[in-house]
Amino acid sequence: MDRLLAWYRIGSSYGALVALIVANLIPLFGVLFLGWSVWNILVIYWLENGIAGVINVLKMSTATGEEAPGSGMTFIVNGQPSTSMTKAGLIPFFAVHYGIFWFVHGIFVLTLPAFLSLTSDVPMELTLGPVLFAAIGLAISHGLSFWWNFLHGGEYRRVTPAGLMFAPYRRLVALHLTIIFGAMAAMFTGAPAAAVAILVAIKTAIDVGLHLAEHRAIASPGVVVTN
Repeated sequence: MDRLLAWYRIGSSYGALVALIVANLIPLFGVLFLGWSVWNILVIYWLENGIAGVINVLKMSTATGEEAPGSGMTFIVNGQPSTSMTKAGLIPFFAVHYGIFWFVHGIFVLTLPAFLSLTSDVPMELTLGPVLFAAIGLAISHGLSFWWNFLHGGEYRRVTPAGLMFAPYRRLVALHLTIIFGAMAAMFTGAPAAAVAILVAIKTAIDVGLHLAEHRAIASPGVVVTN
């Protein structure tokens, strides 16, 4: 138990972790008690992707770490090593690259009902109020993590802008492949509410695990990438 608690302490501040869990419980509550549809959940998580991208821009703009010798974290951007580029060059490149990824993902999510043959008992209405409410909760969670872990916790001194360039993709891909395929499976089952509730619970567990692992990794010597 002591080793488990130590892992949590190293991985993230308690406040950021609690905020993450609470924010993820909002969609779960909506599915179980408010009848939120699969589509609502997918749109919420798509908006979260955009929030994560904005937070990463803030991280890149405040990061002051230096590249560890032999770390292998150099990327080639526009024919130049990323370590030789300034923030003024790296941040726009990330914004465009990530923005295109987020835009294409959004097209898929927003047009999904048009490409699926759904049974009449599977709701696909998009309710703007709940979606915005849940997205705001997730934005607060990401913002608190940025403040508690990255700024107040001093992570900005141990990472480089170049190291942050592709950091969000690892977490994003792991989470949203699970979400997309799980949601599609839920749409074709006879009990979508139960299936989506399980999907949200799995997403929450993965999110918490990756959050702790990433912030624990940044506390290790020689690690220059976080999320």
